[in-house]
Amino acid sequence: MPDKSYDVIIIGAGPGGYVAAIRAAQLGLKTAIVENKHLGGICLNWGCIPTKALLRTSEIYHAMERAKEFGLSADKLGYDTGAIVKRSRAVSGQLSTGVGFLMKKNKIDVIWGKARLTGKGKVTVEKAEADAPKGALGAGEYAAKHVIIATGARPREVPGLERDDKLVWTYFEAMVPDTMPKSLLVVGSGAIGIEFASFYRTMGAEVTVVEILPQILPAEDEEIAAQARKRFEKQGMEILTSAKVTGLDKQKDSVTATIEEDGGKSRKITADRVISAVGVVGNVEGLGLEDLGVTMERGTIVTDGRGRTNVDGVYAIGDVAGPPMLAHKAEHEGVTCVETIAGLDTHALDALKVPGCTYCHPQIASVGLTEKQAREAGHDVKVGRFPFIGNGKAIALGEPDGLTKTIFDAKTGQLLGAHMVGAEVTELIQGYVVAMNLETTEVELMHTIFPHPTLSETMKEAVLDAYGQALNI
Repeated sequence: MPDKSYDVIIIGAGPGGYVAAIRAAQLGLKTAIVENKHLGGICLNWGCIPTKALLRTSEIYHAMERAKEFGLSADKLGYDTGAIVKRSRAVSGQLSTGVGFLMKKNKIDVIWGKARLTGKGKVTVEKAEADAPKGALGAGEYAAKHVIIATGARPREVPGLERDDKLVWTYFEAMVPDTMPKSLLVVGSGAIGIEFASFYRTMGAEVTVVEILPQILPAEDEEIAAQARKRFEKQGMEILTSAKVTGLDKQKDSVTATIEEDGGKSRKITADRVISAVGVVGNVEGLGLEDLGVTMERGTIVTDGRGRTNVDGVYAIGDVAGPPMLAHKAEHEGVTCVETIAGLDTHALDALKVPGCTYCHPQIASVGLTEKQAREAGHDVKVGRFPFIGNGKAIALGEPDGLTKTIFDAKTGQLLGAHMVGAEVTELIQGYVVAMNLETTEVELMHTIFPHPTLSETMKEAVLDAYGQALNI
């Protein structure tokens, strides 16, 4: 029998968990990771990665529909739903296998099963829901000096909108449709809801989005969200804000939703399928956290920004440790948590420097404070804007609709926030993230040379505009 005692046991092999395991192994800590269903977690298997594969399909399909604009011809366009889903699943499968390879390469024991903390440093693992990969350890009693909870989150279910696997979907079902629905109702306009709305609309479905708040993409800057909304509506989406679904009447192969709009008006919308995208909730149940006295708040585990909970030897990272619930935040937390355990000098997570990305068409990306938040925080702000229509690369790409927005503290020149909507902005935002981490001022950004022709030039122009120096508008 293998030695069942470890320096670190990580519960959950999602992006936070498996990255934490690798970093722990690099630091010489004897490490094991417990997983119940699939290496790579929800992000890799049912979230970030497969949705991007689907969205890539819709991007190509959209480009083919516009072939004539580029002097090309593409007649008799069509698609195979099964093949689209198969490619998406294959991408996930390839990466999940890759995580297994990384565990083996770094000599990390994989324990296959459902874990529960049964005492200080004690982890009981029960039989898993899925078949174990080759070489994995099984159910049993394990011990570790440090236990990291990285169990992620699942779709939030609200009364009346419960998934039924056929007519009412969460993101699980939305990723593997048997056929493309001709009409779709999306409840919730955060990143998950908007990405699926964008995918299905591009593939030809009539899409209605219902958002209970006055603004779609509620976490984004108001101006950016408004510009995105115009684009979505131009594409044919119907968007209802300050509205909520008050009832669903399910037929054999469709659903009629009753929607209450602002002012008490009520209307009915019939769609083939409904996607419930009203957020996610942390997976904290069944872990034994209550018995150990671990502090929780709003369904997530409270930590100190370095992964430490109020109970010595118990840590939490990723979605289960609270917002922002993003894979890259989980990875960063995992590394910070393990380095803290190893005694290295670490810094607590600064949520304002965690970028957010939505991979719809057009893409949306942001970091830091919105203009409203900056003003409410008492900053005297300078705001710069640069539209994509003034950028040569955007025009050459046929993507002239977009906006880059920067927010600076007028007194210090500190970059407080950056917000973007347009082509490939999810790849561009990192430039601003680096600038914020380095505490770069407006002057330093102005003195930075951006290559031409690139979309990144909108970033410098938005900085220049904040100080009345924009060159191309």
